[in-house]
Amino acid sequence: MDAIHAPRLYRALFYVFIYLLLIGGGNTLFAEADVKTHHVSSEVCKSCHKEIYQQWKGSMHAQSTALADPIHATFYKKVVGSPTEEGVKHKASGKYPICLQCHAPNAAVDKTTKLDGMAAYSEGVNCVACHTLAKFKGTEGKGGKMLLGLKAYERSDLIQGPQGFNQGLSKLTAADDMFGGMPAGDDSKPNPHTQGAVEMDGKKIPALPMAANPGLLKTNAACMGCHDKRNNPHGVPLCQTGNEYAGSNVNCQSCHMPIAGGMADHGMSGGHGDAMLKRSVVFTLDASKQGDQLKATATMKNMQPHSLPTGAPFRNIYMKLAAYDSQGNLVWENASGHPGKQDAKAYLAYRLADDKGDPALPPVATQLGLDSRLKPYEERVLSYDIPAKDVVLIRGELFYNLLWPALVKKFTHLPAELTAPKSIAVSEVEI
Repeated sequence: MDAIHAPRLYRALFYVFIYLLLIGGGNTLFAEADVKTHHVSSEVCKSCHKEIYQQWKGSMHAQSTALADPIHATFYKKVVGSPTEEGVKHKASGKYPICLQCHAPNAAVDKTTKLDGMAAYSEGVNCVACHTLAKFKGTEGKGGKMLLGLKAYERSDLIQGPQGFNQGLSKLTAADDMFGGMPAGDDSKPNPHTQGAVEMDGKKIPALPMAANPGLLKTNAACMGCHDKRNNPHGVPLCQTGNEYAGSNVNCQSCHMPIAGGMADHGMSGGHGDAMLKRSVVFTLDASKQGDQLKATATMKNMQPHSLPTGAPFRNIYMKLAAYDSQGNLVWENASGHPGKQDAKAYLAYRLADDKGDPALPPVATQLGLDSRLKPYEERVLSYDIPAKDVVLIRGELFYNLLWPALVKKFTHLPAELTAPKSIAVSEVEI
């Protein structure tokens, strides 16, 4: 046999085999070809996309439901009920829980509230939850009604890819080839995106045909349905990342899904990611002696195209500033504990209030309180007069918290790694 034609013959025989399976009926490899796309577990995608799967598995998207995220679960159980019961309603509205449109979108498609009923529900924002979004409609509907989560999108049963396979030209140029003009690479590897249902590693994989959709998946449109802005039942804006971000030319994926090794990072790091937090702000100190005083300045530069912190309103940042003598003893500090009361300018938070102006939780707030967060790309300078006696070192440190201090005290059931402050920046100046 001519060695040049042998690979072509082998590929032809492979496709004949596939064709016979397709028409053979009975128990073939394609018995699960009619699986609904939004019911497909990320475990299925893992068969081919192992590294992406591992990144996603460690992400907050994979832990977005009230079954996996203790903070979300605390609020969900308060305003809705059990995430393992069918038919529960949002207590304030009496309607299907709107939070599931973002936190458990596959369940929202089926209007179910029993999140442990199927892997695709309990996986939260899994692979198909994002990769079946076809078109972003915006978050404002008729009459000013907000379109939240899935309601902001048109969905498709086709997997939406950032690039797709774009095989149209190869098919045209191979019109006279009875086998469809197979590419020169390894065509024997099963691919559910192009070949229909297949079997891999002893597992049946349903057909997952793919369409190219870079206009959505490579732009903010992929994110803003859930991360734009949210109001509580009283019309008070809670998450406002979209409003904060408006007008920026930087897309979300540039920071949250950077390309490394030719692949987008599906860890999608954010407010729970140490590396993302540490790169979000530039923090510097300066000090000069003037008589018996040290004139100190702490400068914070927000490197993000949205407020810092952003997202859930109870996220906050605070600064501790301290002066030490030559023995390392503390001789001055801006606050003995949390600076929220003793040094309010060192506390960056988005407050909510009730009718009386007192602090209120997101579900019941009726008005906005003080917003002291850093605005997009804002540089803020805080000034301090420190007694110079015995001071040889001034040290500043920024801490990030997922919860307001009052919530840390209230939600004692939460694990310490979620309630404890995280150090995200340190700066020192020697005198």
